[in-house]
Parts: sequence; C-alpha cells; structure tokens
Amino acid sequence: MFRRILFSHNATPAAERALLYLEHLARLENAEVLVLHIYESPERYLAMQGYAALVEQLEKVAQEVVNDAVEYLQKAGIPAVGLVRAGVPAKLILETAHDEKVSLVVLGTRGPSNMTDILLGDVSTEVLRYASCPVLLVP
Repeated sequence: MFRRILFSHNATPAAERALLYLEHLARLENAEVLVLHIYESPERYLAMQGYAALVEQLEKVAQEVVNDAVEYLQKAGIPAVGLVRAGVPAKLILETAHDEKVSLVVLGTRGPSNMTDILLGDVSTEVLRYASCPVLLVP
C-alpha cells in the first residue's frame, strides 16, 4: 500500500518519535523512505556580515539531521535516501510529496505553540489539509 514514504524530519523530539513509527511501518510495507529536512534561511540577516557562513552552517546541520535518520533506517534494513531543502516547510513538504510521488507523508507534531499557529495553522496542519496522499501525524 505505501511503497514510497516521505518523512519530514525537523530535528524535534516529536520527529524522533515519528521515526520509530516510520521504521515499523516501512518494514511492514517494504517501503522506500525519503527523509527530508527543510531549514529556513534567516533572511532578516541577509545584509549582515557572516550571513553566508550562517547559511552554510544551517545547511551543514540540516544535512547531519538527514544523514543520521538515513543511516538509522538503512541499518534497520530499510531503503532510505535523504534530501535537504531551504524554504517554507509546509510548501516544500507538499511539493516534495507531489514531485517524488510518495504514497504517505510522516510528520512529528507538537501542536500549535502560539496564537499565530492556532489562527493560521502550523506545518503539520497545513500538510494534512493540502496533501494529495495520506498523512501520518505522530505527537
């Protein structure tokens, strides 16, 4: 049923819990996993000296998050590849799910953390609302 699973790993405790569910599900379904980490470039610092070094460090940390999850899954016998992107998380998760033709999106969720999240929705809510495939949210 789920042959290709997109796991959006945002380096939170909720994502680490979701990784355990993902591992179990991927094993049962004999699925391939695409591990995605999206970081947001701090555009407000664009004019500051050292901005390029800051973005480079963000990319490095993002790649480490992806590499760790991919390595964990591969050691468990699950085919996994990683992808790092910069931009707006919900938008890029939805685009990646569509472009990569995934059959399931897995996300950890922490719930809304402030009034903006409650009114406008957080990443998991937006992905759940607009995804064209099933979405598994792990609290």
